[in-house]
Amino acid sequence: MASSNFVDYVKICCRSGKGGAGSKHFHRDKFTAKGGPDGGDGGRGGHIIVKGSTDIWTLLHLKYRKHIIAQEGEGGSSALKTGADGKDEVLMVPLGTVAKDAETGEVHFEITAADQQEILVRGGRGGLGNNHFKSATLQTPKFAQPGEPGKEEWKILELKILADVGLVGFPNAGKSTLLSVVSAAKPEIADYPFTTLVPNLGMVRYRDDRSFVMADIPGIIEGAAEGKGLGHRFLRHIERNSTLLFTIPCDTADIKKEYEILLDELKKYNPELLDKKRLLAITKCDMLDDELIDEMRKLLPDGIPAVFISAVSGKNMDVLKDMIWKQINE
Repeated sequence: MASSNFVDYVKICCRSGKGGAGSKHFHRDKFTAKGGPDGGDGGRGGHIIVKGSTDIWTLLHLKYRKHIIAQEGEGGSSALKTGADGKDEVLMVPLGTVAKDAETGEVHFEITAADQQEILVRGGRGGLGNNHFKSATLQTPKFAQPGEPGKEEWKILELKILADVGLVGFPNAGKSTLLSVVSAAKPEIADYPFTTLVPNLGMVRYRDDRSFVMADIPGIIEGAAEGKGLGHRFLRHIERNSTLLFTIPCDTADIKKEYEILLDELKKYNPELLDKKRLLAITKCDMLDDELIDEMRKLLPDGIPAVFISAVSGKNMDVLKDMIWKQINE
């Protein structure tokens, strides 16, 4: 999932199809000179539909497609024939996509399952033919309904990564290294902050051919909930993870304070994030002996299971996987 190919936000103009007009036809054949009304109804205009797919992970294919236009419905015709419906425009999106109104910010729906379909913008209804308007006092109506116009609206599609466990921590906390060791994912790794600019997903193999999905999310900085750093661009990806794995390096001056800052940023962004299950991994512990680890345990925050790990040496990696598996399957 290269950074240049990962797109998690698009704003598109959607124009649904206009409904077809009803017909004003009267029945005529060689035996009937002046028959009654037999105008058919117009067809429905095409919808703009959003459909979930497990084959795509990004909104890249919609980035340069700013205008989505559905087909108009066809008009009705004689012999009570209804016009064909306009062709729907179906937008394939990855699971975890949220559809919003661009002007009001109202959330319309979320795509969370494969082949789930939702109508983003509804097409106009077809007009009624003159056959619908005949009565005892009006036997030859010479009018029919026009088709209902389609709608043109700006919409936002926003992707929130779906994963079993999300890595939460400050920049350069060892999240990308951890993901690269436990999975086949190859995120960019370097010794400077903000190496990771987009989320990376990895499939982590567990015992007995079981597995779970881990997401490496760009690092949090203090003030992220107000939009500092990468701000809301990455915080929304945390919402969809069932378990949050906090990663803090062992050489941090105050582990408990750093953990509280991370919690505070999540709370400011969305207080419901604090209801998620949590684990704490103290990273980069390859040079620590057991005596020093026992001393550091006294300085850890209360109420959260913790483990000292090293992705480089493999220290306690199986213990970490066991803890994650237990939490996501409770």
